Amino acid sequence: MKKLKALLLTEGMHGMISQVEGMAKALNTEYSHKIVRLNFPWNLVSPKFTLISEIILKDKIYLTENGTPNLIISCGRKSVVPSILLRKRNPKLFTIHIQDPKVNFKNFDAIIAPEHDNLSGDNVYSSKGAIHYITESEINKAKPYLMDKIKGQEIISLILGGPNKYYAFDKKELAKIFNEIKSNFLSKGYKVIVIPSLRTPKTIIDLAIEEFDVDSYVLNSVNKQAYLSAFALATNIVVTCDSTSMISEAASSGKPIFVAHMKSKRDNYRFKRFFKLFKEMGIIRDLGEKVESWTYTKFNEAERIAAIINNKIKN
Repeated sequence: MKKLKALLLTEGMHGMISQVEGMAKALNTEYSHKIVRLNFPWNLVSPKFTLISEIILKDKIYLTENGTPNLIISCGRKSVVPSILLRKRNPKLFTIHIQDPKVNFKNFDAIIAPEHDNLSGDNVYSSKGAIHYITESEINKAKPYLMDKIKGQEIISLILGGPNKYYAFDKKELAKIFNEIKSNFLSKGYKVIVIPSLRTPKTIIDLAIEEFDVDSYVLNSVNKQAYLSAFALATNIVVTCDSTSMISEAASSGKPIFVAHMKSKRDNYRFKRFFKLFKEMGIIRDLGEKVESWTYTKFNEAERIAAIINNKIKN
């Protein structure tokens, strides 16, 4: 049977790419990815007030670039209207949007949103945490990548995010987190791997290099294989609180995860609901709690939801 073809639309951020690629892989599609860029002022306007017209697009999106797709998988505010526009051009397209589109849900065949977003509707499918592209087999395959960089029986992998509208990610707070890792883990003989993301400021990477100068490996650039290898090698994982996507990705490892919390700039109620859910599932604890090992049931929400959506596509 021929694979379905999918066109993925995002704003280019790691968390969004991880989600659309995770769904495309789980649906067993051949896919191509298009970064959406909107003209001013539409790049600043909510989707519900945006024109359904090509006039908003900086770069035209053609349905036949890599063969006509069977479905569109979009994620993020800027991809909402382009997805609706493409479906108007070709009503046979099956459209999936990940996250709250902030427009009438009937504009899409399926909407996938994390449980902590509290969305409901006939075509809404809730996931526990963010869906993503990482699988257990990919993590295991990447294990050797960092093995010659760090030696030790017990390793803590620190996954760094970056500033967003909820967290400033300032140097003082990160210095405090680094000190907690030193006292909670390094003082007990752990070695540390530090993995930055695209959003991690250079000043924070430099601070990590300065703070973890012995028995550590600090990556100074983004590297997917190193990211996966860090999960495989870790005894425990610490993830900064600014990204539910990174915490969800870390949970695919089955390793104990500590969340490094920071002061929020605004009401972070969605994050709080996410932390509550993952604590109830036995996946995360707060950095500063007792260092110990624990287990939880690993899960793959992309595959679970893909099975439901595949049935919907067939019908």
